[in-house]
Parts: sequence; C-alpha cells; structure tokens
Amino acid sequence: MSLDLFSAFIIGLLGSGHCIAMCGGITTMLTSALPPQNQTPVGQIAINGQVAQRNQQKPTSQFVLVVSYHIGRIASYCIIGAIVGFTGSIAAKNIGMPLAGLRMFSAVFVILLGLYLGQWLMWLNRIEALGHKLWQQISPLAQKVIPVTNPIKALSLGAIWGWLPCGLVYSTLTWALASGNPITGASIMLFFGLGTLPALLTLSLSFSSIKNLLVKPILRKLMALVLITFGIYSFIVAYQQMF
Repeated sequence: MSLDLFSAFIIGLLGSGHCIAMCGGITTMLTSALPPQNQTPVGQIAINGQVAQRNQQKPTSQFVLVVSYHIGRIASYCIIGAIVGFTGSIAAKNIGMPLAGLRMFSAVFVILLGLYLGQWLMWLNRIEALGHKLWQQISPLAQKVIPVTNPIKALSLGAIWGWLPCGLVYSTLTWALASGNPITGASIMLFFGLGTLPALLTLSLSFSSIKNLLVKPILRKLMALVLITFGIYSFIVAYQQMF
C-alpha cells in the first residue's frame, strides 16, 4: 500500500467522530426502514391459531441494506476523487503546477482538518459552504429512494449522500488533487471511504458503547492532534521535495 493510500485511510479512521455526526442520521434511517424483528415473519399469517403461507418476498436484512448504502457512498467518493485527480493532472501538465506544491496545499488542509475536528479553528466550515449549492441540486433525489426497503434504494441513497458537503471529504480530496492522476485520485478516496467504515458500521449495527467512545470530546481532540502532527510532517516532506 502506498503512503498516499495509507494516509487517506488514516484520515478516514481518525475522522470517525465527525463521520458519526454527519452521517448518523442517514444510517439511522436505514435501520428504521426495517420491520420489527419480533413480528410474525413475512410470508406467514396467523389464522385461527394456525399459520398460513403467503407469497411475499422476505424483507432485506439490516446488514445488506447498510453494506449497500456504504458501497454507494464510497463509489461516489471514488468518482469525485477521479475527477479531482484528473484536474490535478491538468494543472501539473498544462499550467506547470509542481505536484510537490499540490502536496503542500493538501498538507495545509490536513492541518486545518485537525483544527476543525478539535473545534479550535472552524475555517473548513467556509469550504463546506461552497458545496451547498451543488448539494441543493442533488439532495432532492433522495426522496425518490425513501423509504429504503431494498439494496438498490440503499445503494442509490448512499451514492447521493456521498456528495454531502463535508470538510473531512474535502480535505482528503486535496490529496487526490495532489496525486495528479484520476486512477490514483479514485484509489485515495476509496481508502478514505474504507477508513470511515468502522465508525459508521458501528453506528449502523447499534454498537452504542463503541459509538459513545468515538464521540467523546477527549478522543476527538486526541485524533485531531494526530492529524495536525501528520499534516505538519507531510508539509515538511513536500517542502523538501519542492526546494
């Protein structure tokens, strides 16, 4: 695994608390779309103490819906990463922007991300605001797949939700930009998405004790400090490559 892919995975992992805050509502929606577990199974109806069979489709399990949703979400990240990586290649080839300069730019965003997650400096809120106009155009599509009752709807909802304005996503996209390659850009966002999975799967599958740990302020600030340290290190490495 290259350093860029590993870094993207770590950024997703360390941003776990932010992921829960941003995407918790949608994962709860997926869970609430399922029928109660203790009801009479679909396909059976109690009549005078006996059970009669009906030709109905068995409801989709919670796990399948959740996994389908996250596949859609990460697929959108990969598409955006490919677009941004292609943009970086254009900047490098046609404008003469050195990739080391783009890496310095991405390192600054990682530092800003750490400050944002630690709630010490909220400048990334302004970056998120830039994506709201696009989100206003995309978000109404979600109404067409709600309620989420099958994997196709879950996959579609995840694909839509992947475009949600998010400082964590935007910061990682700067790494995709600095890669200067659409395939590498998509791969970076793939590993970032995989890094966010542990926290969001924990929330989706109702592991409340782990969820409560991830959102504790002291743990979020510790993760934020790790990101800031990583961003400073990345900036120094890129600076040495630049000069």
